[in-house]
Amino acid sequence: MAQAVSQISLDKLPPYNLEAEQSVIGACFKAEDALSKALEILSEDDFYKVSHQTVFRNMRALFEVNQPIDMLGLADRMRQSNELEPAGGINYLSQLEDFVPTATAVAHHAKIVRNKKILRDLITTATEIVTNSYNESDSAEEILDLAEKSIFEISEKRTRRSFFSLNEVVKENFKIIEKLIGEPGMVTGVPTGFADFDSKTSGLQPSDLIIIAARPSMGKTSFALDIARYACLHANIATAMFSLEMSKEQLGMRMLCAEARVNSSKLRTGYLASSDWPRLSQAGEKLANAKMFIDDSGALSLLDVRARARRLAAEQPLGLIIIDYLQLMQSRGKTESRQLEVSEISRGLKSLAKEINVPVVALSQLSRAVESRPDKRPMLSDLRESGSIEQDADVVAFIY
Repeated sequence: MAQAVSQISLDKLPPYNLEAEQSVIGACFKAEDALSKALEILSEDDFYKVSHQTVFRNMRALFEVNQPIDMLGLADRMRQSNELEPAGGINYLSQLEDFVPTATAVAHHAKIVRNKKILRDLITTATEIVTNSYNESDSAEEILDLAEKSIFEISEKRTRRSFFSLNEVVKENFKIIEKLIGEPGMVTGVPTGFADFDSKTSGLQPSDLIIIAARPSMGKTSFALDIARYACLHANIATAMFSLEMSKEQLGMRMLCAEARVNSSKLRTGYLASSDWPRLSQAGEKLANAKMFIDDSGALSLLDVRARARRLAAEQPLGLIIIDYLQLMQSRGKTESRQLEVSEISRGLKSLAKEINVPVVALSQLSRAVESRPDKRPMLSDLRESGSIEQDADVVAFIY
């Protein structure tokens, strides 16, 4: 099997379509809007031929400063950066300019180029997975996590570019600024339903790790459930909750009581007033249609959480992840101390938030040190079992 894999890698050229690449670049010479259409689908590294990568990169640079995409301007720019001759010279640029049946087909040809790039990425990833599996340098669980992450990244790249020029980033920043000026105090992230919290954070921002910390029985889970309930019911944001402490039935009951505004003790004892039933029924209907997903497996490792979150995000757009709570998670293997283990988990959660581009809310326990203070006011140093949590987190909030 190993010999067969090596043979495929050595004897076969990776998938590419030279004519499609030439057609895309040729179309960008012919029509003003062709390059903008191509940029919606392609980045320079999607091209197989290095000279095509160079030409496309320089075309994009001219486009970003509103310069015309013509032979003279492109050749002059590439000549100044000593890229013209390595890319084939003026003669090859002339061939590319002529190589297109119609400029209107640029999107079709760009998709062909993109699909070939995806196939090349899959071959590279599959080869790495096979190599890692034969080497047995990592555990099967670690190799599986790496495989899932790599395939997920390829899938994400179909709709998400890797690099953005500073010009594009600044333009997006000004769009946000203009929107904020038009609506002062607007929540730009996931709204929590807590006005004071949202005013300080502008909501839970994508790729952020938010730590909600407190001593036991201070309401961490209730606070997190209220955030989840508001996000999925009122903001229509798909929310995933990993509960390592409470069962899905307990969480569901809490959310039902909170939405119906019925005291949970009434449900536990069975003493419900006649007016409670209509509210519970209405709340149940709302929750039944909510985009809320609960995993109460317990004893989850960082690899488990990452793999399951990736799968859910691949099935549908995911807007928020909540973990209750951080110290109950396990790392991928044996570590020298619990502090190092929790540090690894917090780094992994930050990496997950960035990878899926959603806010990750992780609940955390506080150490007993907070109890010794007269005002019981927590500090960052009170975060239990790790000093790196405060370094990895973008937002830390205390309940006391």
